[in-house]
Amino acid sequence: MHQPIQWHEWGAEAFDKAKRENKPILLDIGAVWCHWCHVMDRESYEDPEVAQIVNERFVAIKVDRDERPDIDSRYQVAVQAISGQGGWPLTGFLTPDGRPFYGGTYFPPNDHSGRPSFRRVLLAISDAYHEKNGDVLEQAQMVQGAIANAESFAGKTGEFSPQVIQEIIESALKMFDETNGGFGSAPKFPHPSILDLLIDQYMRSGDEQLEKLFTTTLEKMARGGVYDQLAGGFHRYSVDERWIVPHFEKMSYDNSELLKNYVHAYQATGNHFFAGVARDIIRWTDEWLSDRNHGGFYASQDADISLDDDGDYFTWTLDEAKSVLNEEEFQVASLHYDINEIGEMHHYPAKNVLYQRASIDEISTRLKISPERVNELLQSAKRKMYAGRLQRQTPYIDKTIYTSWNALFVSAYLKASSALGLDEARHFALRSLDRILSEAWNNHFGLKHVVAYSDAASSKRDTEGFLDDYAYTTNACLDAYESTADLTYFREAQQISNKMIEKFYDTNAGGFFDSAPKSGAQGVLATPRKPFQDSPTPAGNPIAVIALLRMHGYTGDETYREKAVSTLGLLAGSAGQYGLFAGTYGIALLYALHPHSQIVVLGEDANADQLYSQAISSALFGRSVIKLKFTQAVAQNLPPSLAATVPELPAIKAGRTTAVVCSGFSCKPPVNTSEQLKQLLSTESAA
Repeated sequence: MHQPIQWHEWGAEAFDKAKRENKPILLDIGAVWCHWCHVMDRESYEDPEVAQIVNERFVAIKVDRDERPDIDSRYQVAVQAISGQGGWPLTGFLTPDGRPFYGGTYFPPNDHSGRPSFRRVLLAISDAYHEKNGDVLEQAQMVQGAIANAESFAGKTGEFSPQVIQEIIESALKMFDETNGGFGSAPKFPHPSILDLLIDQYMRSGDEQLEKLFTTTLEKMARGGVYDQLAGGFHRYSVDERWIVPHFEKMSYDNSELLKNYVHAYQATGNHFFAGVARDIIRWTDEWLSDRNHGGFYASQDADISLDDDGDYFTWTLDEAKSVLNEEEFQVASLHYDINEIGEMHHYPAKNVLYQRASIDEISTRLKISPERVNELLQSAKRKMYAGRLQRQTPYIDKTIYTSWNALFVSAYLKASSALGLDEARHFALRSLDRILSEAWNNHFGLKHVVAYSDAASSKRDTEGFLDDYAYTTNACLDAYESTADLTYFREAQQISNKMIEKFYDTNAGGFFDSAPKSGAQGVLATPRKPFQDSPTPAGNPIAVIALLRMHGYTGDETYREKAVSTLGLLAGSAGQYGLFAGTYGIALLYALHPHSQIVVLGEDANADQLYSQAISSALFGRSVIKLKFTQAVAQNLPPSLAATVPELPAIKAGRTTAVVCSGFSCKPPVNTSEQLKQLLSTESAA
């Protein structure tokens, strides 16, 4: 708002002005949390000379990629086709009708390292648009073709089978870093969906190679600098292959999906380390990324206080650590967190990123004190360092509440609450979901993309929901139903999934568009897009498939399954080549290939609790767990498929605690002990 650039919002007004004045459009796509977006803002967009060039020669449009992922995703493809790279800030140059003909990411204020200055780029682009307009339009046409091809699945359809899942897993195996965990080399990103797929496949097969992949990765990440060792929560990614030096921004969607990973890893292995990390992610989220008064999860936390630092809030010099710790605490903490005179930050060598270098046992041996004493000193040091860090200015929290990202966190909190017995997490998740349903959903309009904005100036905008909003929220409502047995959440899931089909399903070719098709859409928004790749959030189409298959399991309505199967078929012939980025597609295949099953626990005593714990501990994809009181086990309180079976169980009339496993619309004989249930589920998993 304070910049001298005459920025426009994306919309008809800006495009009409560009056409009327015959000017190219300068499109800047950034994000609140994006460090280099802020750098380019200060270096270029706040420079009066640059502003004069832009205002005289261009129509400038600024877009927030979190608010408008539909715009960002298409222009990312365009700029990658032009320059070979994408990311943020995304700087695009468009014809007045919105077709991109040139672009890049960050442009420096002066010629630097082979990159032309932004001033030179602006002048050259403006001159080319007017003097070589034919070439510009030809380039725009080629780029538009690249965007269309990126989302085309013509000729790629096929029959889906377990082989596709194996192809995806083989890709992960080839990229696995056996030393450091994760996939590939630097920079390293978490890939939560592929990790969840690996965990599921390990639970079904017992394959120790798969166990090594996810346990090594999750352990190395949690012990690395990419994890905030003091406050909890994960930074966005690591710039090195050892997970030590991160880009320090923290994103809602990274932490929700990694929370699921650690919960699932705990369920698969029984390793309490994973449960501890899951609780720690919730601790950070509760403290920093939650609207405790109204419900809802905030979007992100910045990496920096200003453009002159890079993660300084999160890092420590030797003297800073000594200033808050006594001698014994420092001795232990410096060994555990590898705090030295020379740290890991290249721009400020004295700064240390905290990561776990030495274990408690190693420190105990070296210092000749008991492990118990080492742990006591370490916990004290951790508390003091965190208290010391809280005295620093805290990086900005973007308090925007996005429907899609909130739905992801609702599901993650509900899974964690069931597996770890966290009632408070469950209550907050339900309150957050209730807020989405009351403030962002109605039967006529559908879902809004934003529940609440961080700043009052944006509060009047109502961005229509995208496919992700609908698919994630449908699943969150089903998770809430399974957590509470409250049929209201099931009914909301059904309404939202039906609206999702109405707005986004391609009745001609199958699959779901990422945004509702509209006539007269500006720029490349007219190019249809069906997202199948995770980037970095779970892809919309496979998540929609999961939602529909779960709805089919509860209703028996074949319409849901038919649309899900049609959607999966679009990419079945080529999914394997997407590797890590097809993780969610692989999970969707699991739902389609295995009969849906519900484990219903009936009763209110200690035995019912044991049965429920056993059922939860073996939760594979496609398997849901519901606990009912005897009074709840009546037809009017159940979804159609359960209403046809559960109320007739003899155990209800006898008032006897029991568990029944229903699979593919038929139920096994009830069991009454957790050991019997374990054996039954083990047989089901192997099938």
